[in-house]
Amino acid sequence: MAQAGKQSGSGRKAAKPLVYVLNGPNLNMLGTRQPEIYGRDTLDDVETLCRFTADRLGLEIDFRQTNHEGVLVDSIQEARLKAAAIVINAGAYTHTSVAMLDALNAFDKPVIEVHLSNIFKREAFRHHSYVSPAARGGIFGLGPKGYALALEALADIIA
Repeated sequence: MAQAGKQSGSGRKAAKPLVYVLNGPNLNMLGTRQPEIYGRDTLDDVETLCRFTADRLGLEIDFRQTNHEGVLVDSIQEARLKAAAIVINAGAYTHTSVAMLDALNAFDKPVIEVHLSNIFKREAFRHHSYVSPAARGGIFGLGPKGYALALEALADIIA
């Protein structure tokens, strides 16, 4: 059941905390790209799950996907001014992007790292994350449910 917005002193509903849910390269291919690793759920399915979970928790989400590193960095920088927290599945940029790490380090609010697969059970190059040093925590290998769990954790942290 959706939580009603809290009343502020002026009688207006207080804004729901905004969480950016950021997705990196190739996540737009979910459901068709290596389903034996990433599952059959599409990115639209993941977004639906996130919106349902956010509504239940009294959060607002801004759900985005990009294949471009600079656009991902721009979204993180934008979140500094607009968001209470970030859930991020940076895809392959997890293992390569110092620029993304720098942007996340400038974001002084909670970040949860999510990966559909367990990156530590895969190729050795996937064992290093440039997201983890900036993240409050990480959820790996639980498929789309990892996003819902990240939102639940952030709802507790933000409260």
